[in-house]
Amino acid sequence: MTVPTTFDQNATSCSPTHAYWMARASDLAYKSDSEIDEQARAWGFGTVRHHETRFTPPFPLQDTQAYTMAGDRMIVTAFRGTEPAQIRDWLTDATTPPWPGPARTGYVHYGFAEALESIFPAVQKTIAELRTDGQTLWFTGHSLGGALAMLAAARLYLEEPRLLADGVVTFGQPRTCDRTLAAAYNKGFTNRAYRFVNNNDIVPQLPPEPAFTHVDALRHIDSAGRIHETNALVPDLANRAKGLTAAAFSPTGDGVRDHFIHNYVTALEKNLG
Repeated sequence: MTVPTTFDQNATSCSPTHAYWMARASDLAYKSDSEIDEQARAWGFGTVRHHETRFTPPFPLQDTQAYTMAGDRMIVTAFRGTEPAQIRDWLTDATTPPWPGPARTGYVHYGFAEALESIFPAVQKTIAELRTDGQTLWFTGHSLGGALAMLAAARLYLEEPRLLADGVVTFGQPRTCDRTLAAAYNKGFTNRAYRFVNNNDIVPQLPPEPAFTHVDALRHIDSAGRIHETNALVPDLANRAKGLTAAAFSPTGDGVRDHFIHNYVTALEKNLG
């Protein structure tokens, strides 16, 4: 197996290799600003901007962080996620009111919308400033970061089409919106959106259906690390959602272990060669 040493900025679709690098970019979002700067430039992205804001929502989450790295041929914005223990109560709170979707299209989870709202203007401004020479634009993120990446792409698509993203790649993304917004997103991002779920990852089973649903297109990674293309969760994984309890978020359980971003990176690396 040969692992490429850096991003292919000419990539126009989500091959296993590009998915691997998007996972690496999502993992990097958890690092310090200096580590992000150093690694992004080593990957060939000469400009790096950091986006961070602090706010106090009615959830166990106090800030939103992301970074944008721009090269000669590609721009990547990666949103930082959060740990399963921090996101559990937030995603299972049935009293959370909905938030109108982009361009009043459907609705989204209130927490996701508020988190994105706190940072989106800076992200949008940065992309408009840096996308000056026809670079492709990609959004990525893990866990909460995956939800924010999907919503940021949806906002640009529905509210400012000139900044339409060329691709969205998420890892362990929770359900983010209702069926109306999901349908609009799926139409706008046909063959350009990829939602990876690693084996028994518990977070994509939340928030519960039918109020919230997933967007296309699922890439399920099985226990052997093989990638399966499908638009529906495999039956045995879906059945696990029926009995979700706090125990499902045990640090020693498959549901949490499979959620960690480094396990996505490892699984995707097995598909290179």
